[in-house]
Amino acid sequence: MTDYRHEWKIEVSQQDLLVLRQRLRCVLKPDVHAQSGRYFIRSLYFDTPEDKALREKLDGVSRREKFRIRYYNGDLSCIHLEKKSKLAGLGRKDTASLSAWQAQAIVEGNLLWMPEHEQPLIRELYGKMRAQRLKPRTIVDYTREPFVYAPGNVRVTLDYQIRTGLSCTDFLNAACPTAPVPGNPAILEVKWDAFLPDVVHDIVQLPGRRSGAFSKYAACRMYD
Repeated sequence: MTDYRHEWKIEVSQQDLLVLRQRLRCVLKPDVHAQSGRYFIRSLYFDTPEDKALREKLDGVSRREKFRIRYYNGDLSCIHLEKKSKLAGLGRKDTASLSAWQAQAIVEGNLLWMPEHEQPLIRELYGKMRAQRLKPRTIVDYTREPFVYAPGNVRVTLDYQIRTGLSCTDFLNAACPTAPVPGNPAILEVKWDAFLPDVVHDIVQLPGRRSGAFSKYAACRMYD
């Protein structure tokens, strides 16, 4: 479990991406896990039949959570179950590891192995899949360029080429059809602990752009 962190999300233009990329490269370091400065992310988000996670996001509920399964660059040897929690604008992420078999079992509704699992987050997901009827809802794909800055434990990311899995939830299937999110949005995300250094604050400022509440999950539900 991690502590709550400050978060900004700012929707930016393709031109903004070019400006931000140059600024960030001058001050911050690329994340060591990125390949050639970027990586591909595939996530599978969960929601209730009543769309609880989506509605709470759109309504701006202060305390909310959502579950997702995620892997990077098509590598099925490292799959994460994540719970994203928000509280009054702060964010926290809890994580557990999944094997490819376990991830596929969850997608298919084979849950009998989960209640006795050693990882508490997997047991929590099981409980909420039973009690709240959480189920896989949509795939979200995108490309990320990550940067880090040690003072303040700052992480800045540029996310773009966002695609939705439409009605497909076959998370591990690379051939699952996806479609671009309308408007071709790009997102600047800034996360930090106790303080945001002035140098980072200054380089992420863009005229006419303000922190908002953009959600890739919500954007990928546009076709529902």
